Amino acid sequence: MAIPGDVALRQANYVKPSATIKARHPEVSPSEDEVKELAGLLKQGKAVTILGGAGCAGAHSELMQLAGKLKSPIVSALRGREHIQYDNPYDVGLTGLIGFSCGYHAILEADTLLMLGTDFPYTQFYPEQATIIQVDRRGENLGRRTRLDLGIIGDVRATLGALLPLLEDKRDDKHLKRFVHHYQETRKGLDELAVGHPGHKPMHPQYVAKTADDLAADDAIFACDVGTPTIWAARYLTMNGKRRLLGLFNHGSMANAMPQAIGAQLTFPGRQVVTFSGDGGLSMLMGDLLSLHQHKLPVKTIVFSNSALAFVELEMKAAGILGEGTELVNPDFVGVARSAGMFGVRVEDPGDLPEAMAEAFRHDGPALVDAVVNRTELSMPPTIKLDQAVGFNLWALKAVLNGRGDEVIDLAVSNIIR
Repeated sequence: MAIPGDVALRQANYVKPSATIKARHPEVSPSEDEVKELAGLLKQGKAVTILGGAGCAGAHSELMQLAGKLKSPIVSALRGREHIQYDNPYDVGLTGLIGFSCGYHAILEADTLLMLGTDFPYTQFYPEQATIIQVDRRGENLGRRTRLDLGIIGDVRATLGALLPLLEDKRDDKHLKRFVHHYQETRKGLDELAVGHPGHKPMHPQYVAKTADDLAADDAIFACDVGTPTIWAARYLTMNGKRRLLGLFNHGSMANAMPQAIGAQLTFPGRQVVTFSGDGGLSMLMGDLLSLHQHKLPVKTIVFSNSALAFVELEMKAAGILGEGTELVNPDFVGVARSAGMFGVRVEDPGDLPEAMAEAFRHDGPALVDAVVNRTELSMPPTIKLDQAVGFNLWALKAVLNGRGDEVIDLAVSNIIR
């Protein structure tokens, strides 16, 4: 059959793309006038806080220089954490629902907030009175979450490169020192929660996360399910500029960790890939364990097994609602893993965790660690509002009156007696 002339012409002129061709991303730079206006606002600020997101990738050096000149604490959005928090003397942690009080107050008490490459969605965590500036290469993000005094379309690195020569070092560092010290104390308190005493069951999930962090490779790629696994990943995984943290941070869809890990391991076969999987998330897509075996992907799956949709339960408690429909009847995860040709081990005693996890990480192939953790572990937001406190007290009262007072006792014992 004859090929139409136009088709034949296209085929004759077609050149197969070379494997060496790299994707190129144009750099977006603001105008000179915009940079001058930005510099002017920052010079006026007496207490400047920076909120950085994923758009800060590749701009670590410029960001550190800026914070040094402005004497600014740097708060990270979750997706920006891997690009910001390493080698960072200005770090004050996260804000938002899974953040810290130091990050929350560093933003709330600033007179100037500089948002860099972030579309941080929680409007209740923005200041009401401060001067707010947003820099983002995506113009549709400007002003989407909060009012702005200045919005600039531009890459973070390009914008800061043009901005830095216009700024002089500020002398007053009280705002910076206050919140850096606050974060250091908060970090110390969080590390004290990540303990495991042999025979003390169930394990604290913080201890499981910290153990994985200590054992994982320097360039490991982590994928975390939504809910409490995201909390423990955000608080206990050390970012060093080489590690990656994947998750569904824009959407609350469950069961993302395993498919993300499969994609990461196929893309980077020489790197260690680790999941922080909830038992609910793993159960939803448990068939992916077969994919690990089928494709010989050495993903290490850490299951935070608490037989519950724990984050949903916590939200219900804060709203004063007695939990229903959140309990999980889990299968034998280790049995399923072994039937799929994987290494599998179940850990209930904290004393057994380090060696079990080390063995899983050493295993030449896919491995699963079923870590039985405390169901009633509290993960507190950076600030407790009145309605949350009232809701929590209401839940406790309802639990007692409905014959579920043991839940209140278990909650207190789990989080006060460690």
